[in-house]
Amino acid sequence: MSEKPAAPDTKRSWFQQLKAGLSRTSNSLSENLAGVLTKRKLDEDMLDELEEVLIKADLGVGMADRIREAIAKGRYDKGLTPDDVRHVLATEVARVLAPVAQPLELDAKPHVILVVGVNGTGKTTTIGKLAHQFEREGKSVMLAAADTFRAAAIDQLKVWGGRAGAEVVAKNVGADPAGVAYEALERAKQEGTDVLLIDTAGRLQNKGDLMAELAKIVRVLKKLDADAPHSVVLVLDATTGQNALNQVQIFQDIAGVTNLVVTKLDGTARGGILVAIAERFGLPINAIGIGEGIEDFEPFDAHDFARAIAGAGRENEAAA
Repeated sequence: MSEKPAAPDTKRSWFQQLKAGLSRTSNSLSENLAGVLTKRKLDEDMLDELEEVLIKADLGVGMADRIREAIAKGRYDKGLTPDDVRHVLATEVARVLAPVAQPLELDAKPHVILVVGVNGTGKTTTIGKLAHQFEREGKSVMLAAADTFRAAAIDQLKVWGGRAGAEVVAKNVGADPAGVAYEALERAKQEGTDVLLIDTAGRLQNKGDLMAELAKIVRVLKKLDADAPHSVVLVLDATTGQNALNQVQIFQDIAGVTNLVVTKLDGTARGGILVAIAERFGLPINAIGIGEGIEDFEPFDAHDFARAIAGAGRENEAAA
């Protein structure tokens, strides 16, 4: 039977999941906005307080300033309501996020994706979810366990590989990460694999070592394919808030990040950081994660995210 009739339900359930995942962010924002708007007329003091609430929600100074400006220009003679603010918030957030909401394009075979990020961000889990997504699209996938400093990372990647039906190239703890990456690409080329996902260490305590390690991985990959890696995906943990901005900058300098995936949006009241990241770096955001399950991962939709973070319903299309 055709699967087309089920698609709208799937999409709706994902939006409901996204909205629930971002509820801590949207509820916190709504409560703080309500506190500012109670029995107050729209004046400079109120606009200052609104702007402060938006900045504290990690949306970034630029976004807060634009929302303030949009509200100041609006016709709110009878007073400003939380719904008015939600409408403006959803509109402005969607405007910033729409250009960066892009799928991860595969333009080589094998398409080599170097996955980077601080340990604990959900990097290995994200690789498993990406592998599952590609397999579901009919692509053949191989995983390389190049985070050879932690036995747990190697074992976890093997588990995710099993779940996603992807071959895993792994060696013992302490093996040369670049050697693992090289062997994996060699094998992927021989087997005609569509996608090679390479897990890496994320020890920021010694940035010099990490930089040297990632540079070596890139160097050996280029011996087999001058264009590899074709994508460098940074996995960010939304719960880190403002520190996520620092992580993007560091990994941009170290590894030349080309794409972003944001995880753990369901565990934070600081989901607005994704907006600040988009505004500052303009990097494509391919997907977001709002749970531990292999299906709790979807391509990033700017308008759904904007509505969810503003606490607006999906039916309010005009709000974004």
